[in-house]
Amino acid sequence: MVQIKFIRNGGWLSGLLGLALLAGCASLPPTTASSANSEFDLSATSGSKAPDVLLLGEQHDAAAHQQWQQATVARWAAQQQLSAVVLEMADAGHSTQGLAPSASEAQVQQALAWNDKGWPWRHYGPAVMTAVQAGVPVLGGNLPRAQMREVMQQTRWDSHLPAAAWQRQLDAIADGHCGLLPDNQLAPMARIQLAKDESMAKTAIAQRHPGKTVLLIAGRGHVLRSIGIPTWLPAGTRSVVAIGQAGDQAQADVADRDWVHSTPALPAQDHCAALREKWKK
Repeated sequence: MVQIKFIRNGGWLSGLLGLALLAGCASLPPTTASSANSEFDLSATSGSKAPDVLLLGEQHDAAAHQQWQQATVARWAAQQQLSAVVLEMADAGHSTQGLAPSASEAQVQQALAWNDKGWPWRHYGPAVMTAVQAGVPVLGGNLPRAQMREVMQQTRWDSHLPAAAWQRQLDAIADGHCGLLPDNQLAPMARIQLAKDESMAKTAIAQRHPGKTVLLIAGRGHVLRSIGIPTWLPAGTRSVVAIGQAGDQAQADVADRDWVHSTPALPAQDHCAALREKWKK
């Protein structure tokens, strides 16, 4: 059974979220880790304030995380809590707004200009279609590729984060590329990361409606509170960060997330070996 681990206490967080992040779970008391079986009922949280933005951070190759996303969309949509779903997996400027709930998968993919090679529809389609069929608009939030080259040259991104957080971004870029990138390419790549975060944050904020929640789905690194999308949200925005974690090894500092959704570990893979081989070619 998967687990949701409650990390941070807070009135509206513990009251509203309960375990709405996963269908079939109930609210947990503060500062505990548990799993539960009863249904989440939004009506039981009267007086609580919903988060403006609920961020779900996945490990891209963990199918259980995409199943968690679909279950979360279904649960919150059923409670009429969602104002929109925003995706890293589609570019900003594309959305399903204007499509009927009966729209076909082909129509939805066309509206989102879906890139199946980069983001297999079989993984993300269930969450997207669950939203569409519930009448919840789905919007792309990612930075369009055509803008990336320009962003790489813009040094303004370098000062958005505190020095230590900026260095974390640089280190993450270096580690993510297995140490293969030359040092002079780390900052340009980190600028793209920040620009993506800003784009997703702007898309989410534009979809806010009083008493409703924007659900944002992205890779885990994008949602971390101290370096990712939350740093671009306006002051006073109520946000919740939930990350998917495959296996027992912690994937984020406590200060960077509010919830951990634990799933079984994935088979060990040497991603760097494959990347080094590709780099040689």
